[in-house]
Amino acid sequence: MAREHLTGVERTFGANEIIVSKTDAKGRVIYANEVFLRMAGFTEREILGQPHSIIRHPDMPRCVFKLLWDTISAGQEIFAYVLNRSKNGDHYWVLAHVTPTFDPSGAIVSYHSSRRAPRREAVDKAAGLYAELRSIEEGHADRKAGLEASFNAMLAKLQGLGVPYDEFVFAL
Repeated sequence: MAREHLTGVERTFGANEIIVSKTDAKGRVIYANEVFLRMAGFTEREILGQPHSIIRHPDMPRCVFKLLWDTISAGQEIFAYVLNRSKNGDHYWVLAHVTPTFDPSGAIVSYHSSRRAPRREAVDKAAGLYAELRSIEEGHADRKAGLEASFNAMLAKLQGLGVPYDEFVFAL
């Protein structure tokens, strides 16, 4: 789905609802609950086997996903504010908690993500930061250089605040 398919319409879900999905180790959806299906606008048949990035919104900076994947592939959990895109081009914000799932030998076999409705004040702050990071990414003709520059800018910001990413997220 290209940027021209964005509607500008924000979807919301209830404070007591949780969006749940599970992917295989390569990030392909292997489970999606009813709230996920409703918010993303896909049927179970359409979403299973698809890369989770099918709901990636183009306004999300790639460096946040790099941090997310670096963290979970290292066997750690992460919390992050994420802007997602529905099948029809609507969007929705979530506070995501992503964790790896291990087999008995300790190898990562899948990832589990639970998402809650975020606080509006936190979304506004995250959106501001994400716009800065996207601007850095888009300021480079080379996508890889843009990703590296925005990732380093994000790490520098966190270092300046003296907090790891999770603490930063909870302080928003």
